[in-house]
Amino acid sequence: MTAASSGTRHAGKVAIVTGASRGIGFAVAERIVAEGGRVVITARKPEALEEAATSLGGPEKARWVAGNAGDDDHQTEVVAMAMEAFGGLDHLVNNTGINPAYGRMIDVDLGAANKIFATNVVAAIGWAQKAYRASFEANGGSIVNIASVAGRRPAPNIGTYGASKAALIHVTEELAVELGPNIRVNAVAPAVVKTKFAEALYEDREAEVSAPYPLKRLGEPEDIGSLVSFLLSDEASWITGQTVSIDGGLLLTGGV
Repeated sequence: MTAASSGTRHAGKVAIVTGASRGIGFAVAERIVAEGGRVVITARKPEALEEAATSLGGPEKARWVAGNAGDDDHQTEVVAMAMEAFGGLDHLVNNTGINPAYGRMIDVDLGAANKIFATNVVAAIGWAQKAYRASFEANGGSIVNIASVAGRRPAPNIGTYGASKAALIHVTEELAVELGPNIRVNAVAPAVVKTKFAEALYEDREAEVSAPYPLKRLGEPEDIGSLVSFLLSDEASWITGQTVSIDGGLLLTGGV
């Protein structure tokens, strides 16, 4: 029986997962807990976070802190929670992402563009800095950033979001070079996953949207959770600086 199958892949490990009250972030946290780890989850809404943490097993397995992912004090509080409640920090998953602008990049409101980059890129750097200073520098660790296939190829009407994810992919590569050998940094790049965040991209037309995918379906949050869990784990100990597309084969067809 492998470590993964026995539920011990993350035994003794502590992870912070941002944007984890639902969707991809929750699926990641759920997988980590199922495989023996403990998590501190973040998002903006306390009620949703409390419900998520309860379903993950309560205070012995999951703690929560509500706040803005890009807020420096919030980041500090979350890292302190992991260190104090669970005695350490081994993994960081930068999942929080926003896209308040839909349409051509040439028309984008620059205030919205600044907000997208602040949340999707700068905040991820901030989280990495806090984790590094609190634990990773001395003890090692693993970071996974949630990027997007839109960061690998132009994507009409979500170009600003895609540009932020392209920047996050570069951040992943840069940190991997800077932080080796004891800290690994990778990213995953999903296509459309069936979450509330992406609902506008597929609602009422799922068959049409999934038709170009060779696997003929959209992603599920659990698909991403399983990949992230692997990349965080020691089973991926010779993988760093990589962005793994998880897209049902969509990029093979030239689509995004």
